[in-house]
Amino acid sequence: MFTGLIQTLGTLKPLGEHQLQILVDPSGRSVICDDLALGDSVAVDGVCLTVEQILPQGFSVDVSPETLKRTTLEHQLRHQIPVNLETSLRVGSKLGGHFVTGHVDGIGYLQASIQTATSWEMTFSVAEPSLSRYLVSKGSIAVNGISLTVAQCDRQHFTVAVIPHTYRETNLHHLEPGSKVNLEGDILGKYVERFLEFTPPGTPVSASFLVEHGYL
Repeated sequence: MFTGLIQTLGTLKPLGEHQLQILVDPSGRSVICDDLALGDSVAVDGVCLTVEQILPQGFSVDVSPETLKRTTLEHQLRHQIPVNLETSLRVGSKLGGHFVTGHVDGIGYLQASIQTATSWEMTFSVAEPSLSRYLVSKGSIAVNGISLTVAQCDRQHFTVAVIPHTYRETNLHHLEPGSKVNLEGDILGKYVERFLEFTPPGTPVSASFLVEHGYL
């Protein structure tokens, strides 16, 4: 489990078949690596991966063909685009973003990025229609592992306002129109959706009902 608050950037390097080396940026290496252990989870551009080796400049992970197929990691590797890094949430740590699982739901594409006086307004298209049902105005979404708030949305697009710090300290400033991103919808919406699938037709569902049954 992660928060969507990026700690630093890294670079992907091939390291054997279905294995990647993540070189952590020197400025944030201590944040990621100081207490990193074998078997730990790290979100790499929003993809939850398991640490297989601790290396002098970072760590290595195994990546399945399915993960490469369903995420942007292969693209980031091929074009040497920096990836966002976040270690897993520790018990008792502050939760400044939202709950992010690191299980990518699908791919999105940057449509436009406009700088305003206070932020960058970034609009993304959603490649898979099934993802659209998790888009809620003022709700949360993870873009390349970054916890962002949806400002506007429809069935195919959503817009987020990114503060200068987040834009500067993540790989969002490397994106150009057409760039691919990993998307993960809010897990709360997925639990509610699953709950409603098993709710008998006609059953009144309210916020108090969801709380009572442990969904909120």
